[in-house]
Amino acid sequence: MQLRFEIPESFWSLFRSVNRETYIEALMAINEEYQYSNYFLTREVCIQVLRDLYMKKQIELKREEDETEFDMLETPSARILNWLIRKGWLKKIEDYNTLMTNIVIPDYAAIFVDAFERLSTEDLEETEIYIQNVYATLFSFKNDPRVNLNMLRTALINTRRLNKALQDMLHNMDKFFARLLEQQFYGDLLKEHLDGYVEEIVRKKYHILKTSDNFYIYKTDIKECLRQMRDDEEWIEKIRERARATGDTGEDVLELLDMIERGFDDIEHRISNMDKEHSKYVRATVTRLNYLLSGESDTKGLVIQLLNRMSEDDYEEVIQKTGEKMNLSLVEILSEKSLYKRRRSRKDFVSKMAQEEEVDDLDREDVLRLNRIKLRFSKKQIEEFIEEHMEKDMLDTEKLSLTSEDDFEKLILAYDLSTRKNSKYKALEEDAETIEKNGYRYPALKFVRRHL
Repeated sequence: MQLRFEIPESFWSLFRSVNRETYIEALMAINEEYQYSNYFLTREVCIQVLRDLYMKKQIELKREEDETEFDMLETPSARILNWLIRKGWLKKIEDYNTLMTNIVIPDYAAIFVDAFERLSTEDLEETEIYIQNVYATLFSFKNDPRVNLNMLRTALINTRRLNKALQDMLHNMDKFFARLLEQQFYGDLLKEHLDGYVEEIVRKKYHILKTSDNFYIYKTDIKECLRQMRDDEEWIEKIRERARATGDTGEDVLELLDMIERGFDDIEHRISNMDKEHSKYVRATVTRLNYLLSGESDTKGLVIQLLNRMSEDDYEEVIQKTGEKMNLSLVEILSEKSLYKRRRSRKDFVSKMAQEEEVDDLDREDVLRLNRIKLRFSKKQIEEFIEEHMEKDMLDTEKLSLTSEDDFEKLILAYDLSTRKNSKYKALEEDAETIEKNGYRYPALKFVRRHL
């Protein structure tokens, strides 16, 4: 049975709780002591751990909606522990031999606690470990006759994890560009670049991929190992016989090898994209730095400063003071030539022009009629389009197949319809991914019915 079916309904209330951060810190503190005590804690030890955390952090524990007056009489550490047990994040086990109450972390909760710790602390050597794991796993699988296909699946999992780490780096580049544009002084810009981007990306992550890494150290050996395994037909048949003997009817060995090789091609592609993003960031930094440095000497920078000054103060006073400082006796300004000469009208051209037809002024109804938006599709047609493509009361654009421009326009109008208050539908924009299918590009959305 999958772990997600074992999760109680009350488990998710932690994410809606007013004490959410307190409970997360409490879970990480208990988990740390849990591992130190060989995954076995008594209730008294948990209370002591939470009491120390409460005193150290000076936590302000607010009242939960389902807490009673009797619960409020407990100490803060006991309230936290009781709430986590009641909601299923911790589990209470009675030991009748020793007459003690033990606290354990259920398997499904341990996964979330591990995720909390990963969000709080960053594993800097993650990419290096994955590459070395792939290399060691493939080498063992090729040379050790006792291993099975699960070893090859482990190499595939680590390849996918490295791809995910690289993709996360690409997705997080936008925050560095945003922080770059927020800096108004070149000193702050240099600090953001050196202490932010260089320290967090170049030295810790990007450096691992490009220099001391490992990916380019092990890439050739890994691809050569994959090629040798694929070309050795006798060895492949032995692996297949061993898999059939153990009842492993999953993926074929060649299929797993192909997926690992495709994963490494994706890694190279993502590293290439990371190189481009890195170059774009460096160029943006240099451009922004030049702009901030030349703001006090460059003509454009001075003009911008003048315009900003005029927008803040009384511009007439600024112009008057500027005129008092200008030298109006220059030869280039005082000249015999007139600064402005009236142009002669083109009589011939005017005389040949046809008389303009007098047009009556439009009344109110005509203006409204001209300004009225002419839609190709009615509201009813858009609603029929949504209902037609709904499956289980949901329209998922990832499963949608657009075959014409009319369908694409209806999808756009469906999103516009979902943003209105009186609409029967609403759009869930959980994913920021972009779908490209049949020559059309549109965001991943889900349309569901509103509960009116």
